Amino acid sequence: MFMRRSRPANVSYTSPIFQSPRNVFPRIALRPEVQEYLHSVYTNKELVTELGQEEAERMFESLLSCLSHPPSLTCLRASTHKYSLQDIQYRLEQHLTQQQLSSCYGDNVTAPILHHPLLPDVLLLPVSGPRVVSVLNSEVVVDAQCGSAVLRGAHVFAPGVLSPSKFMKAGDAVSVFSDVEGKCTRGAKEFQGKKVFLGNGVCAMDRAEIFCAEGPIRGVAIRMVEALYQSPSFDGVLPNELFLQNLPSVVVGHVLGPRPGERILDMCAAPGGKTTHIAALMGNQGVVVALEKIKSKVEKISHNAQTLQLDCIKAYCYNSIHAVSSDLTQESDTDGPPFREESFDRILLDAPCSGLGQRPNMAINWSLKEVCSYPPLQRKLFNTAVRLLKKEGVLVYSTCTVTLAENEEQVAWALKTFPCLTLEPQEPHLGSEGMIGAALSRDQRHLLQRFRPELAWGGVSNGDPSENLLLKASTDTIGFFIAKFIKR
Repeated sequence: MFMRRSRPANVSYTSPIFQSPRNVFPRIALRPEVQEYLHSVYTNKELVTELGQEEAERMFESLLSCLSHPPSLTCLRASTHKYSLQDIQYRLEQHLTQQQLSSCYGDNVTAPILHHPLLPDVLLLPVSGPRVVSVLNSEVVVDAQCGSAVLRGAHVFAPGVLSPSKFMKAGDAVSVFSDVEGKCTRGAKEFQGKKVFLGNGVCAMDRAEIFCAEGPIRGVAIRMVEALYQSPSFDGVLPNELFLQNLPSVVVGHVLGPRPGERILDMCAAPGGKTTHIAALMGNQGVVVALEKIKSKVEKISHNAQTLQLDCIKAYCYNSIHAVSSDLTQESDTDGPPFREESFDRILLDAPCSGLGQRPNMAINWSLKEVCSYPPLQRKLFNTAVRLLKKEGVLVYSTCTVTLAENEEQVAWALKTFPCLTLEPQEPHLGSEGMIGAALSRDQRHLLQRFRPELAWGGVSNGDPSENLLLKASTDTIGFFIAKFIKR
């Protein structure tokens, strides 16, 4: 039996699967100068003129609140290049049923598996929460990255544990908290700083095992059994058939529109989710070149390609900024970088960015200088992309951030800098249009796709629950941006 405190957790709320989100956690913590910068983005003159000051302020507050909470659904990309979606769904249902039967704790309920009406290779699972969960006597503090993973359905892995109780043993029931501000020292016996409750679990390791003298230990340290937000754990689940991926990231692959036999470049490819999706959409026919400048990340791309049985992917450790060859005699179909100009039919530039759209994220400790350091890098990569793209080729630019400078302003810059580029309609178009404030016309903004979870945050759901969930699947997402160009 779990030993519970007499008082409930100060973050306990009742919420069935289909209920609208509530502010269980504090809004995302940012440095004051970063928050002021984002505030200026969401209350820019053009936007306030369009919406009014009060509505613009409300949108900004909704953004800060929703970023610290997980999306309403978990998105799984299915390997439909190998198996039918129905067969994959059946095997997933069997696995989740077995997972539920093997759990000795908690009140697990198998969630329905939904199809997305516009994404034929996606399965969706509703996230149940926030749920009523009471705090136990024994506590464990984990780092913010681990805490975010727990909110998306993961167990607690040993590297994420910061402060377990002094006498914690395998089999103990514990409450798991996330260190919001990154101030907890690894190995501390107690922590009195700012933390948020994530749920309860059962220890799979002793404290001594987690902090053994031989070096870092891996594996599950705590199995979550009563999470505040409950979603199945997908660690090792049908690895050849499913890939855990945010829905906007899946949309990117479809917007790029790869075709069998083409030569496609993914410029910033790690960890390989979009790379493998491109290869799958091509039916594993053609060539997908994946570039990444960190060797360990290249190995991860190759591992994912192998796991998903996609052998048309060629991954290289290379800085994409320098991917254009100065050797005019070089063959255009050379396997590895650098490449001749106009070597690729389609290019994905999923650019390095400030990542301010990621969810859940309870705190970002970056300085304003760090947040603003990305646009120059993105423009260097963009310049390379335009040079490597064939005429009539497609270039898709995407980020997982919410700033104008990294999104709409980059589009405005690109259209001015490269007259050969034109914006193109996107299919599917599930997000909102581009944000006001970058001097783009309404028609240009209409061609852009910005996923804005703050627009759906706290909305009232009416009607059929499954229809409401499918609407949330396309709106209650991470913050994300997509632009599609054709080179004339």
